[in-house]
Amino acid sequence: MADDDVEFPPGDGPTSGISVTLTAGTLHAIRERVGKRGVSAYLEKAAQRQIERDNLDELIADFDKVHGPAAPAAVAAKRARLTGGASNAGAAA
Repeated sequence: MADDDVEFPPGDGPTSGISVTLTAGTLHAIRERVGKRGVSAYLEKAAQRQIERDNLDELIADFDKVHGPAAPAAVAAKRARLTGGASNAGAAA
C-alpha cells in the first residue's frame, strides 16, 4: 500500500519532499531564525499551526451557525478574565 493511500494526521507519517516557492524576504527571515538546515522543520511547524487555526475557524463558524455569534461584550469580558486585563467591550474579537 502506498503512503498516498493512508491518511495521517498533521505531524505524523513519513516525510515527503516537495518544492515550495517563497518570496526572498520570507525565506531570508526564516533562515535568520532557524539557519539553512532548519527551514523544512520550521515550515512543517508553521503548516501544522495553520491547519489548527483553519480547523478552529471551521469549528467557530459551525458553532455560530447553531448558536449565533458571540456578543462582543461577552468576548471582551472573557478575554479580560483570561489575560488579567480590563474588559474592553469595543475590542475586536
